[in-house]
Amino acid sequence: MRDMLKLFLSVVVFSAVSGGLLGGLKGATQERIEYQQLVNVKGPAIREILEGASNDPLTDRFKIKDGEVERNFFMGVFDGKPNTVVVESSGKGYGGNIGVVVALNLESDQIVGVSLTTHSETPGLGARAKTDPSFVRQFKGLPVKEPPKVKAEGGKVDAISGATTTSRGVCGAVGEALEIYGRLKGEIVQKAKTIKKA
Repeated sequence: MRDMLKLFLSVVVFSAVSGGLLGGLKGATQERIEYQQLVNVKGPAIREILEGASNDPLTDRFKIKDGEVERNFFMGVFDGKPNTVVVESSGKGYGGNIGVVVALNLESDQIVGVSLTTHSETPGLGARAKTDPSFVRQFKGLPVKEPPKVKAEGGKVDAISGATTTSRGVCGAVGEALEIYGRLKGEIVQKAKTIKKA
């Protein structure tokens, strides 16, 4: 019985030490992982939809608390004014979650651009949502107050042939970004005032 108790205590101590080490390692590397994701995954998409900005939107980023979630926003300066914000969101596609970034003009409340950051969609079908610029171009100029939908559901967006679920997922992700923007616009505008005009 004593041997069993010793074994049990040994396992408990080993588990506690291992768990503590893994937790510490995660904490130490979390910031680096987020930075690598920002530079290599989200960064190219953000720079693409904020093309022509006179600042670096990856540097001019800020966070806003949205309920229990802390959200990242990226600011673009155009014509000397920080007037375009990028919001991250995701939607459900055919192969899993689809990550998108949506650029919105703070003055006109219109979509400036949309780009996919991550997806698991079928190559040659749903994956075209990321590779076919004519698909995401359809969102440009749409008003914030009108969540995008595919034409089959009464909207203005032409679905990708053979990838209706993916197209709906992208529309859903863009719609979620618009909701986030609408909910937090006041705070976004206040944060935008702190961005240096380039």
